Amino acid sequence: MARRPTKGLLLPSCILSLCLFFFAFYNLRASDQTQDSKPGATEKNSEVYPRGLRLMLTDGSYQLVREYQRNGEHVRYYSVERGAWEELPASMVDWNATAKAEAEMKKESTELVEKVHRQEEARRLDNVSDIDASLRVGDGAFLPSGEGMFVVEGKTIRILDQAGSEMKTDKKRAIADVLSPVHMVPGKQTIVMPGAHAVVRLRSNAPEFYLREAPLDPDSTSSIQRSRRAGENGPDVELVRTKVGRNTRVLESVKTLFGQAVSENINVISMQRWDVAPNVYRFTLSQPLPPGEYVLAEVLEEGLNLYVWDFGLDAAVANGGKQAEKK
Repeated sequence: MARRPTKGLLLPSCILSLCLFFFAFYNLRASDQTQDSKPGATEKNSEVYPRGLRLMLTDGSYQLVREYQRNGEHVRYYSVERGAWEELPASMVDWNATAKAEAEMKKESTELVEKVHRQEEARRLDNVSDIDASLRVGDGAFLPSGEGMFVVEGKTIRILDQAGSEMKTDKKRAIADVLSPVHMVPGKQTIVMPGAHAVVRLRSNAPEFYLREAPLDPDSTSSIQRSRRAGENGPDVELVRTKVGRNTRVLESVKTLFGQAVSENINVISMQRWDVAPNVYRFTLSQPLPPGEYVLAEVLEEGLNLYVWDFGLDAAVANGGKQAEKK
């Protein structure tokens, strides 16, 4: 019996088998890619939980992780306990229980943030417990309690400390007047402060000032210093632009003749006084301040109070305020 030839059929059969293999492999890969592309199905990167998250497992146990990454059939996580990255099969993770644990963790974190915020707010209020909540000034701030002169710039309130000044007499003129038989040599007195610049520097050229005084009580001592007896009609405060000298600031120069003042040289900036509450007075400016050194001086029955509130305004701040007004 003669054999049928098979050599010509072997090559086509191999080619057909290879084609079927690649076709099946391609369909399998396409199916895997379709399954992996479903949102949240096989790929997920968790948030970072510094305090640790429970990655719940199907056997009821859990791994405390800082974060995890699900990639296909594997889960890579950072173990809080061991401080290293580890892996396990995704099938070992109870994803529903893990999602519930994540939701609880986010809720606890939100509550913790709110608690800290409430504590910080309570501490902030404790720090300003000495405010007078009935007196709102500036851009919504509250005037602190206690006596003193306060400068208000928007939401910022600062208390100005009193500084001492002194009366100086021109010694040469005083000696000449003593030697003169008829005492007709004019004298000169100046009120000066030490230092060419005040410590407090303003941040705007249009501040407001508030003076709080203690109620009249003969048995109590006021913290506001006065060199003479105060007037009885409320405080009369003047804003004086000083003349800067060599390590001094001159408030006022007074020329005298026969022991009487004949002229005064003082640069007063106009202000208006408002009575806003019992023993509380507000002072507003008639115009923006130019750069310079200033004092707030109370006018008493016998002249200026030698204890003044001083501050300065730098050129950069003043010019910045003018540019803002133009805009």
